[in-house]
Amino acid sequence: MTGIKDNLQKIKSSLPKHVTLVAVSKTKPVSDLQEAYDAGQRVFGENKIQEMVAKYDALPKDIQWHMIGHLQSNKVKYMAHFVDLIHGVDSFKTLKEIDKQAKKHGRVINCLLQARIAKEETKFGLPFEEIEEILASDKLKELKNIKIVGLMGMATFTDNQEQLQDEFSSLSNFFSKNQKNYPDLQTLSMGMSGDYQLAIENGSNMVRIGSSIFGVRNYIA
Repeated sequence: MTGIKDNLQKIKSSLPKHVTLVAVSKTKPVSDLQEAYDAGQRVFGENKIQEMVAKYDALPKDIQWHMIGHLQSNKVKYMAHFVDLIHGVDSFKTLKEIDKQAKKHGRVINCLLQARIAKEETKFGLPFEEIEEILASDKLKELKNIKIVGLMGMATFTDNQEQLQDEFSSLSNFFSKNQKNYPDLQTLSMGMSGDYQLAIENGSNMVRIGSSIFGVRNYIA
């Protein structure tokens, strides 16, 4: 059985230099994260704020913490003092709350708008036209403590490569089109353990990988 260090080295060797690896550590114990940290990993993704806060308190402070799960506005305050990037922003209301909490700490928090590209009803995200409305809105310009630095998408959980290709390419094309008008859009976060290579082929420069690093997830009720 290979360890976390070996898994990390294998994945990193397969990634182009311009692609950021987010190690998805949700449900994993602090000891596993420390092992990944000792192997050189500095970017970790969590989907529950309470769990991320506990790990932030326990681990070295040069870690970049990414919130990758669906975000409840009323919990933003617990991570506003340290979170590096919030992936799954899918409403203007949430952006306003992030801005409010970031201001209290004198910070500017980087955010990704989550696009809905999957065919599954369970996936969160904004339609492309709503993303364009947010990017173009005067109200967004009033939020001085957030910065939209890119887009995020979660593909359908399927082995159908044609479907995955369609979903990834649709977001990649939309991202490229909007980059011309919004040069701050630099990050395209798509791809997980099962599909990250296809996502990279379609322009992703940030991948979120958990089980291929840490092993099968420990599900917590």
